[in-house]
Amino acid sequence: MPGVLTLIRHGETEWSRSGRHTGRTDIALTADGERQATALRSFLAGRRFVLVATSPRLRATRTADLAGLLATEPCVADRAVWPDLAEWDYGDLEGLTTPAIRRDRPGWSVFTGEVPGGETVEQIGRRADLVLATVRPWLERGDVALVGHSHMFRVLIARWLRLPPTAGACFVIVPAAVSELGFERDTPVLRQLNLSAEGSTRI
Repeated sequence: MPGVLTLIRHGETEWSRSGRHTGRTDIALTADGERQATALRSFLAGRRFVLVATSPRLRATRTADLAGLLATEPCVADRAVWPDLAEWDYGDLEGLTTPAIRRDRPGWSVFTGEVPGGETVEQIGRRADLVLATVRPWLERGDVALVGHSHMFRVLIARWLRLPPTAGACFVIVPAAVSELGFERDTPVLRQLNLSAEGSTRI
């Protein structure tokens, strides 16, 4: 039976706390974000992954490190950094909040609106498909963990479920949350969403 695909969003940053779109900007975790990431270590204890792959962004690699997923331990067989796991490229909208963007673009959403200078939803959908194509052979060997970002994971969940990338708008991924994708017989399913190492599910 194929393994479980575990998605781990990075811990809190100053920009995630204030709702600013954070794509290419390589921002560090806050003190709370570091605490959240460290709490993942005990939350994931006992899990064995044949692969842990992270986004190249500091907030993702630091989360993986504090969670114990980059250390030389028997719980992880292989590690990698995948550029395709990077967050959505927000282009000219980098660093802005949705309310700020909507002052000039009423009703705007990254899933349905234009992203000048950045990626379209179709482009990030193709990137998610590339990630899943790379993951699937690993899942034949066991469980895989990906450490990355909110919008990328929302699109990745949609594509796992064979939905269009725009369906990512229907999911929420909170900082330092653990979500799981798997199969019910031959059907790709969402097993868990936003499990929290801190004992609650935060939306």
